[in-house]
Amino acid sequence: MTQVHTARFAIGQIVRHRDNAFRGVVMDVDHGYAGPAVETGAVAADQPFYRVFALGEDGGFVAYAAEGVLEDGQSVLLPDDAQRWFTTDAEGHHAPLHECIH
Repeated sequence: MTQVHTARFAIGQIVRHRDNAFRGVVMDVDHGYAGPAVETGAVAADQPFYRVFALGEDGGFVAYAAEGVLEDGQSVLLPDDAQRWFTTDAEGHHAPLHECIH
């Protein structure tokens, strides 16, 4: 029997990688690993995976991360980062500046 997982994070939500590898905004959610057919290592493939517009030292990039390595990051986005990289709607959902919030 296939187990269905409910995604813990929503599109537009700020998350942080638990090892502080990055922080960013969820752009898309897969119910399970949907990347290239390669080993996922110690990370279980049968959990939600997220495409995150992440902030790094050299600017923004897209990361693909398992739910198990992400944490709620609401308090980790600096005001300058938010204004420089994201738009915010009336409900507090974030999106990269080049993306439209629906």
